Amino acid sequence: MTPVVFTTDFTGLGPRHQGKVRDIYDLGDTLLLVATDRISAFDVVMADPIPDKGRILTRLSAFWFGHLADLTPHHLISLDVGEFPRACRPYRLTLEGRAMLVKKCRPLPVECIVRGYLSGSGWAEYKKTGAICGIELPRGLVESDRLPEPIFTPSTKAELGTHDENITFDQAAAIIGEDLARRVRELSLALYRRASQWAEPRGIILADTKFEFGLADGELLLIDEVLTPDSSRFWPKDDYQPGRPQKSYDKQYLRDYLESLGWNKKPPPPPLPPEVIANTRAKYLEALKALTGEELEGN
Repeated sequence: MTPVVFTTDFTGLGPRHQGKVRDIYDLGDTLLLVATDRISAFDVVMADPIPDKGRILTRLSAFWFGHLADLTPHHLISLDVGEFPRACRPYRLTLEGRAMLVKKCRPLPVECIVRGYLSGSGWAEYKKTGAICGIELPRGLVESDRLPEPIFTPSTKAELGTHDENITFDQAAAIIGEDLARRVRELSLALYRRASQWAEPRGIILADTKFEFGLADGELLLIDEVLTPDSSRFWPKDDYQPGRPQKSYDKQYLRDYLESLGWNKKPPPPPLPPEVIANTRAKYLEALKALTGEELEGN
């Protein structure tokens, strides 16, 4: 197990922006994305990190960028610290395995969510309205049911500490333009289908996932993280049964623990017991091994 990285503060690397998990450094023409071991739930960053989580997220994203490259260009330039700008070299030990040098772009202000199964906020909305993000669904579906076809259900992109909100396709089109909204819908669905076709024979159901896109010199790029346990619901196929919540390889285990506490889902977060930290880490490692066939070095 490598040293835990909860936060970074690299002098000489330009302005730093902190997201829930990533520390982002503006290097001028490029960005340095550093995946820390922070973990968030219900839009609150936990005080306790998950060891190796940032390395796992980076490895998975790099794998998927490569696997999906024929469907869409992406922002990843390099994972090799030796190819990063010289100012990054003093921080090699921290950056190794958890940093990506990427093209700078203008992120689209909507998140592109694809759902193949009925779960999470989609299940809650369906129970109330029979639809998700304005898309009417068949009556009588139960929790975790497979949908007749994957659906594109965009959301707003919330600031840190606030909640994303599901929106309709028409609302997304009003924000980014109808042509671009149609492009990201079509592309998101294609990426989801490709990923599902890869995951299912390896024992994992991709219930839903979130993609993010950006524009660079007029080109649409797949950006941020891709198909990780932080951005997706991964379920073990051999335990799948509609009509109930599913076991998962993602943050749902942590969410379920937090729900059991009666926490109000506002800062400060409750402390995480050692077994919850260890079990969350184990689930991320299982997803990495199942999807890529790879072990984490030093694990």
